[in-house]
Amino acid sequence: MSSLSPPQMTSDVAAPQAGRGFGMLQFLLPVVVLVISVAVWDLVVRINQIPPYVLPSPGAVIGTLIADWDILWQSLLTTLLTTFEGFVAAAIGGIAMALLFSRSKWLEFSLLPYAVILQVTPVIAIAPLLLIYLPQQTAVVVCAWIVAFFPVLANTTLGLKSVDRNLAGLFKLYRATPIQSLLLLKLPAALPHILGGLRIAGGLSLIGAVVAEIAAGSAGAGSGLAYRIAESSYRLNIPRMFAALLLLSMAGIVIYMLLALVSHLVLRRWHESALGKES
Repeated sequence: MSSLSPPQMTSDVAAPQAGRGFGMLQFLLPVVVLVISVAVWDLVVRINQIPPYVLPSPGAVIGTLIADWDILWQSLLTTLLTTFEGFVAAAIGGIAMALLFSRSKWLEFSLLPYAVILQVTPVIAIAPLLLIYLPQQTAVVVCAWIVAFFPVLANTTLGLKSVDRNLAGLFKLYRATPIQSLLLLKLPAALPHILGGLRIAGGLSLIGAVVAEIAAGSAGAGSGLAYRIAESSYRLNIPRMFAALLLLSMAGIVIYMLLALVSHLVLRRWHESALGKES
C-alpha cells in the first residue's frame, strides 16, 4: 500500500499545475495572435506606403487616440451610459415578463409572438422611426433595450421551465406557496440561464446603442462614440474612426468580462459550469 502513495501524491500535485499551465496558455495565445496581427497590419501599410486616409498604421491610430482623447473619452462615456440604461431596462423587463409568463400561459401565448417580432426586426430599420417620435436620448436607449431584451426574456423563461420535476413535486407535497416555490426553487434553478442571458444582453445593448447613434448621426445629431465614427467618415478622418472602433471593442470586451465575472462569482460554489473552471 505504501508504494502506491507517492504516485498518487504526485498526480494530485500535478493536476493543479497542469490547470494553471492551461490557463496561462489560454491567456497567452490570444495575445500572441493580436501581436502578430498588428505587426502584419503595420508591415502591409509600410511596404505598400498606404496613405492614412485609406488605411492608417497602428501607430497613427494610437497617436490619434492620444491626441483626440478628450473628445473620444466624452463620447465613450455617453455611449456607455446609453448602453447601461438599455441593459438595465432589458434585464428588468425581460426577467419581469418571464416571471409573468411562468404564472400565466395565456399571457405567454398572447405576448411572446410580439417579443419575437421585436427581436427579428432589424433595429437599423426601427431607429429612424424612433428618432422621429421620441427624444433623441430616449430613442437611443429604446434601441439598446430592443436588441438586449429578448435574450434575457428567452433565457429566463427557459430557466424557469427547467426546474427538476422531482423537486417541484416535493414542493407540492409540502404545500409550498407560489412565492416560496418561486424564491426557493424556480429562481435558483433559472439563475444560470438568467446570467447567460445577461451576458448576451450586455454586448447586444452596446450594439443597439451604436446603431441608434449612427442613425442619429446621419440625422445630424448625437454625441456618442458611434456619432464620432460617422462624423470621421464624412471628414475622411480614418485614424479617428479606427481609434473610436478600438474604444468600442475594448468597451465590449470589458462589459462581457464584468458580466462573466459576476456570473462566475454567483455560481462558483454550486453550479457545474463554474465548478469546472475552479478544478
